[in-house]
Amino acid sequence: MFHFAVLAPFDPTNATPSFFQVWYTRFLDILGSNASVRVIADHNVGEFPFVHEAPIWDPNMDRVFFASSTGTPGVDHPANNQVNVISLKDVKGSGPQNINFTMVPITPQLQMVNGGTYLGSNLLFATNGIGTSPSRLELVNPRPPFNSTAILDDFHGRQFNSMNDVKVNPMSRAIFFTDPEHGFLLGLSLPQRYRLFTYILLNQVYQLDPSTGAVRVVADQVDKCNGIAFSPDGKIVYMSHAEYKRPFPRLTCLSTDSGAAGTSFDPTQPATIYTFDVDPQTEQFRNRRVLAYIDTGIPDGIQVDSKGNVYASTGDGIQIYDPTGVLLGKIFIGTTSSSHIFAGPGRLVVLAGSKYSWWNLLLLPR
Repeated sequence: MFHFAVLAPFDPTNATPSFFQVWYTRFLDILGSNASVRVIADHNVGEFPFVHEAPIWDPNMDRVFFASSTGTPGVDHPANNQVNVISLKDVKGSGPQNINFTMVPITPQLQMVNGGTYLGSNLLFATNGIGTSPSRLELVNPRPPFNSTAILDDFHGRQFNSMNDVKVNPMSRAIFFTDPEHGFLLGLSLPQRYRLFTYILLNQVYQLDPSTGAVRVVADQVDKCNGIAFSPDGKIVYMSHAEYKRPFPRLTCLSTDSGAAGTSFDPTQPATIYTFDVDPQTEQFRNRRVLAYIDTGIPDGIQVDSKGNVYASTGDGIQIYDPTGVLLGKIFIGTTSSSHIFAGPGRLVVLAGSKYSWWNLLLLPR
């Protein structure tokens, strides 16, 4: 049966989301016997999603930090997005909830937070940048006064395009980040009069050595590189790629990136998760191959569990693949997810929604 799933989530059960779609029985081993999905926060904060990208779990306080989308779509210099935090300690019982969130007063230099990960005892954010404020990596104290330190904002004097996602190799502890042209496609990275010109650098992936500050390219030919994640042993890296329609003649800011919050994309182009080997000496990415092609929407944020299974935020929720690319199952929520994060054993927090967003808490063994 033909179904144009790229435009709308395909629910063969006609059940009410959210629920689990099981492709292989191995998915049941991941879920366990008591898995459930529920809303834990649903807030109307205006004309933009209050949850969108950059989820980071703080294990010391059992909190999740995350970034909203932009606050003012379609203007020459859009308002910066905001960083929020919720406490998972506030989640009680087993039914739907609407716990409170707190806005984090980050420094004005952090413009358009889009990627994030935990580094040591700090938050590490990657920003798109906005206007003439450059894209950057910044360490942020997860406790008041939330002071921050920029650790990288240029490649040997050249401004980055618009950093998208950032992860730490679990073995080497080096920092890796993707730097596609999304900020230019959305009109974020330069003032209006420059937006019809091309981006500054190739779409590439970079490594930052936190001990020396050395930065280098580890992968090119990765057009529209987006989410990134490593296998537990750090030997394999996964990246999501997607081709987006260029909204010429005027670039309009729709979200912090081209991912899950409504930017149009070209369904004839890649919506693909790629796998690379990580060179044991140089940590350059080698031997690119396809892990999976997404059937609904595009792949955005990626996480990998302790067994090496790959979780991708897509147009219908979370799709879970084994390390060989077999689709094991879906956490079907009936709408787009832009990102997600493991929050300790047995918990996955999913960022989902469009204009008015919610959080889903999935209880499953990890």
